[in-house]
Parts: sequence; C-alpha cells; structure tokens
Amino acid sequence: MSFASSHLIPQYLAGLSSATGSFILGTVIGWTAQTEHSIRDGELGFKVSEREIDWLATLFTLGAASVCIPTGFIIDAIGRRFTMLLCVPFLLLGWLLIAFSVNTIMLYIARFVLGMSGGAFCIIAPVYTTEIAQTQIRGILGCFFQMLITMGVLYSYVMGAVCTVFVMTLTCIVLPVISGILFLILPESPFFYVMKDKPEKAKSALQRLRGKNCDIAKDYEEIVTNIAEVKGNPVALWKGMKRTASLKAFALSILLMMFQQFSGINVMMFYATDVFVLAKTGLEPKISTIVLGVVQVVTMFAALFLIDRSGRRILLMISSFVMSLSTLGLGIYFFILDRDSETALSICWFPLFCCCLFIMMFSLGMGAIPWLIMAETFAEDIKGPATAISATTNWLFAFVVTNAYGPVTKVIGTGQTFWVFSGFTLTCTIFVVFFVPETRHKTFAEVQAALEGKQNK
Repeated sequence: MSFASSHLIPQYLAGLSSATGSFILGTVIGWTAQTEHSIRDGELGFKVSEREIDWLATLFTLGAASVCIPTGFIIDAIGRRFTMLLCVPFLLLGWLLIAFSVNTIMLYIARFVLGMSGGAFCIIAPVYTTEIAQTQIRGILGCFFQMLITMGVLYSYVMGAVCTVFVMTLTCIVLPVISGILFLILPESPFFYVMKDKPEKAKSALQRLRGKNCDIAKDYEEIVTNIAEVKGNPVALWKGMKRTASLKAFALSILLMMFQQFSGINVMMFYATDVFVLAKTGLEPKISTIVLGVVQVVTMFAALFLIDRSGRRILLMISSFVMSLSTLGLGIYFFILDRDSETALSICWFPLFCCCLFIMMFSLGMGAIPWLIMAETFAEDIKGPATAISATTNWLFAFVVTNAYGPVTKVIGTGQTFWVFSGFTLTCTIFVVFFVPETRHKTFAEVQAALEGKQNK
C-alpha cells in the first residue's frame, strides 16, 4: 500500500495536528539545555543558583506527573479533542510567566504549569493517534508523538543558540495558538463517539479520517465490536486490571517507561550543554547540542519508515543495546578525563560521537515505542486510567533521574553515573528479548488475545 494513499492522508494530517502539542512539549524539554547558563548569569534580571536550575528541570517532571491520572479520566469524559484544547491556556500561561518573570518563584510556577500540559499530551496524543489510525499505519502515527517532541527540542536548541532567553520564550508563546487552531478543526476519535453512543458522529468522524470516497463499514464495525465487548462486560478499573492481559500490559508499560527514563535520556535533554562543557569536546557546547538535536530528528524520520516494517521488538532490542554501549563509552571517557585529562582530550570527539549514537538509538526505538506499546496493549475499558498511571510513572522516574543526577555524580563520579545508565539499558535489552510481544499489524482484539495467551506472539 502506498505511504501516501489518498485514504491515509487525512489520518496523517490528523496525527500530525494532534502531535503539535508534543512539539511544544519538546520546546519545554529543550529550553533548559540552552538557557541555563544565561539564566544563571542573570539575563532575566535576577540570578538563579545551580540548585535552582536543577529544580527548573525537575519541577517540569513533577508537573507532568501530577496531571496524568486526571487526564486519563478527562479524555474518557469529554473526549480527546476537547482535552487537547483545554491544554492550550495552560501552555500560554506557562510561557508568559517565563517571559515576564521577576523572580525564581515565577519560573518554578511556569515550569510546573508547562509540565502539566506536557504530561497531558503524553496521554492524549498516543491514545488519539492509535485510535484514528488503520492497523497498517498505526506504528507510524504512534511515532508522530516522539517525532514532534524531537523537533520541538531542536527548535529550542537552535533558538537558544541565536536568541536571548526573552526572545526565545516569546517565539514559544506563538506555538500554543497555532496548536489551538489545529485542534479546533480536528475530528474527534470515533472510538470516543461509539463509547458515548453517538453512532452518527462516530461515522462522520471516521469518514473524515478515511476520506469521503472510502468505505468505512468494516472499520466502523471493528470499533463497535471492540467497544461492545467492553460495555457488555462493565467492570471497575481494579477488576479490569486483574485480567491476565491487563496485568501483562501494565507490567510491560511500567517497566518500559522505567527503562526509558533510567537510560539517562532526560539528563541528555535537560543538561546537554553541561555534558558537553564537562566533556571538553573542543566544539562550542551550544553547537554540539544543536548537532545532537539534528541527529535526533533525522533518526526519528528513519524510524517512521521502519516501525511498521521491522516491528517494535527488533527496534527496541537494537536501540536499547546500542544505547547501553554508548553510555558505557561515555562513562569510560569521563573516567579517563578525571584521571588523565591529556589522554582524554586527545579523543575529544568521542563524547560527541557517543551522545549522537545514544540519541540516534533512542529515536529509533526507546523514544517512541514504549508510548506506542502503552497505547496498543491496554483494553478500551481501562485504557484512559491505565495509560494515565503509566505516564505518571514515566514522569516520576524522570523526576528521580533528573533530581538525582547532580548529587549522584558528586558522590560516585560522572563516568560511573553513565555506567549506571548503561546497566539499565542493557537490562532493558534482555527484558525485550524475553517478555515484550510484537504488536505490529495486529488489531486491538488480536493484541489482547496474544496477551491472554490465546495465540502466539
């Protein structure tokens, strides 16, 4: 089937439009990497200490964690599209607080508020894109979430290198306005309309997503059957979680989220410039950071074409294993730098190579696939709350890693800290080999049957 078949184009456009919230999330993630030194030096009109900079990074993750569980219930109550629209005012508020901040407290509040919106999009975007997509392109649309995050991170890296903090922040204020306009014209998820007993609206939304000349009868019946099974067996969340398939899905999701964060990815994203300053690569640290962002975006585009061809498992195995090697190498470099700086400086290109390799592999699998598997493996009756709990744990793990990074490096050393990250990603490789099922080209019903053990992987 052609990548650009006419009936697929509306799905691509809807997926990209919904993922613009992820782009904004990326700008928030990348903001600290390029601005921390300027903020520390008082560019905003007040000085910020090193520890306060750490809190700017970690409060974002706490904000994200705080909103995930409510979002899981909200998307089932008012819909996916309206929940996206609810995030827009919070995004505007967060950026405005940063732009016109007069003290550190305002920055703290802004980062927490932006984190809330970012955490909400971590629920909405994966659920929405997997629900609107036909089976053969579900992986591609699922990757839009991570792809737009990487593009947002790169945007922050570039703007932070060429603009003042104030000007960069002003450009970010425009982004939620654009997203809000796109959300207004998005079709709602047909799954949501069927859940709410609105068949005509469900058919209308599905027709918009498939194209006006496409026969939607089969797709509509699949959605109705899927939802009917849930409605025919109404259960409380805790009872639904006791099913074999639900327990497996929950374990898979939580562990993959843990491995994703304990790979050290947010250390790379939040503290990229600091890492390059410490590594003494010889390049301007902000330029090295931009190189990292470009590598991430380019690799994400490659992942779009591989995700529904190669499958989830093989990409996860390759990405986690090579990420383990790259953080092992980075740890060795810092270990040598602490003991023999002359030898380390003779291979000053090596840390940039390791960081780029790490980011390439993260973008290839570990970035998008845990979120995709989360959205693909939970049954409809528990999907909202279950994905919310999974996303909450992801951000709590991110908080632990980003908050502990500075103190841990002071206790055991930078090199040894990266070896810890290496150990986690190697463990992830082993976990994927033995426990993660393949979901490529499977309907939601087939995925549930596989998790129940009614068919092979």
